[in-house]
Amino acid sequence: MTTTVRPAKQLDRSIVEGPLSRAVWMLAWPTVLQNLIGGLQGIVDHALVGHLVGYAGNAAIGVAIQIFIVVIAFIMSVFSGMGVLVARFAGANEPEKVNRTVYQAALAALALWALVLAPLGWILAPSLLGAVHAAPAVQAQALPFLRIMFVGSVGMLLFFMVSGALRAAGDARTPLRLGVLLTVLNIACNIVFITGVGPAPRLGTAGAAVGTTVAGLTVSGIAGYLLLSGRLAVRWHRGMDWRPDWGIIRALFRFGLPTGVQGIAMNVAGLLLLRFIGSLGQSAQAQAAYAVGYTELFSFITWTSVGLMSAGATVAGQNLGAQRPDRTVHGVRVAAGIGLGLAATIGLLFLTIPRALLGLFGMTDPVVVTIGVQLLRFLSVSGLFVTVALAYTGGLQGTGDTRSPLYISIASQIIVPLGLCSVIQATRELQPADIWTAILLGHITRCALSVWRFRQGKWRGILVEVEARVPSART
Repeated sequence: MTTTVRPAKQLDRSIVEGPLSRAVWMLAWPTVLQNLIGGLQGIVDHALVGHLVGYAGNAAIGVAIQIFIVVIAFIMSVFSGMGVLVARFAGANEPEKVNRTVYQAALAALALWALVLAPLGWILAPSLLGAVHAAPAVQAQALPFLRIMFVGSVGMLLFFMVSGALRAAGDARTPLRLGVLLTVLNIACNIVFITGVGPAPRLGTAGAAVGTTVAGLTVSGIAGYLLLSGRLAVRWHRGMDWRPDWGIIRALFRFGLPTGVQGIAMNVAGLLLLRFIGSLGQSAQAQAAYAVGYTELFSFITWTSVGLMSAGATVAGQNLGAQRPDRTVHGVRVAAGIGLGLAATIGLLFLTIPRALLGLFGMTDPVVVTIGVQLLRFLSVSGLFVTVALAYTGGLQGTGDTRSPLYISIASQIIVPLGLCSVIQATRELQPADIWTAILLGHITRCALSVWRFRQGKWRGILVEVEARVPSART
């Protein structure tokens, strides 16, 4: 009897050998589409909660998600370091190092979730909500949502790990398929648990977190099966050494921690902005407008820009690994150009139909709508600067320069906007337009500094030196 062995899928060499515009678009469009489709989850959550609970529920999800992102940024930094290593090894055509790196990232993420995220998140959730000055009605809705998200986040984390690994290796279509499945399951589960379909309890705001947990665990299980099946460019097989490799784990944190600290800094800045919003005369209405206008609608720009950032990082890292730095520069410019076109199109919608967009989320309160329309006007301009900033951030991070984006984020997302809000608050009563202006100036600063730093070209000399253990021959 003959046993047929499935041949391992090869790494895609077109990223370092073919036309660059095609390579960027090949990596970008699945990620952009995945982000846009994935964003439907948040839209459905806000729409259902907005109609069933009211704007306090919208504000609760917005505040809780902001806190959640701050806390998981440390764990997600492991995946950033993984992306740097995987892109370099893929560009150098070293598939076993790719496989080994992804496995070590999974071990590190699982350990951090079990030992840090789940237990501490549950305990500290009330204090974290109090720190952002959330209104009492908002805190009552946000606490169960936030606790469930912390404990049930393992599935989502593993999904992000597999998706990031495959994109860095040049496969952006498999994450798209998994992402579509995750979104469909998430929407279905959220409808069931938010509204109480059939025997399921009507959980309201907390139902959104339950639905996310169930969908994440399901899709991460499928992703694990695919890694073990040998059908992907990244694969785990019986001949691997399954022990922790501390050399790789240290490299994951060496490249990833600056990105993690950057994420924490940016989201802490977001939380501090929520404190300023919470100090306004109509804080609950402003928080609801911010949750929908910035967290959801503006995400149509950031989702596409993050997809282009990911594509730029992969093209930059792989071509630097293949010792072709000029292709790295060209690839980042292509990503920025695509992003500008998309951001301008979405920004035009913010200017022309803002009330219709807000109405999708059940926002009918006159004060909320007025503040939301004002915010969208500012964001239509901010999007142009954000998309360019993220494209060049991807170029820096993909080449291994993860520290520069950290320093740029501190200057542009903390010092500029929070400093401006603090000065205004010290001299007169703070208004919503003051906060929106601070956000815009922060985005302009980030764009200018990111482009300047990348053009300096110091990333050309960054080396990735990891000695992964060679596994013994086992069958």
